[in-house]
Amino acid sequence: MPLLEIERKFLVTGEFRDKATSSTHIAQGYIASGNGRTVRVRIRGDKGYLTIKGPSNQAGLARFEWEKEIPLAEAEALMGICEPGIIRKTRWLVPSDDGRHTWEVDVFEGDNEGLVMAEIELSSEDDSFSKPDFIGKEVTGDRRYYNSHMRHYPYKLWRDDI
Repeated sequence: MPLLEIERKFLVTGEFRDKATSSTHIAQGYIASGNGRTVRVRIRGDKGYLTIKGPSNQAGLARFEWEKEIPLAEAEALMGICEPGIIRKTRWLVPSDDGRHTWEVDVFEGDNEGLVMAEIELSSEDDSFSKPDFIGKEVTGDRRYYNSHMRHYPYKLWRDDI
């Protein structure tokens, strides 16, 4: 697994579900967060994960990421010690038109309901990719759209400002 995550984030403005190959419910909490660093526990379907992320680079495109699958029972126990504000969403996987990438489209629930965001992971910061017609404004580097931020300041509080 690479230890550098390079991704770009976009708002979703069109229909994507007919192009999706799968969807999974995700619940994620933060054991620790601050100064751009996070320790996150995630339950994705019937699997658990522990992830450590470092601060993003200046452009917001790349950051250190280490992730390890853990037993579901351990992930459920760790959720009990997370900081307040569990993020819940359904993630849809949509292959790119060029077949080189997969778009991860997150449909948020709860206090972040109404937000639909797509991410694409890249092999380098200048990796080219095709944008499908459902992709809208780029929000890479905009901290309001970081899951760790939205658990404190959910989308419902600022969606009318954008």
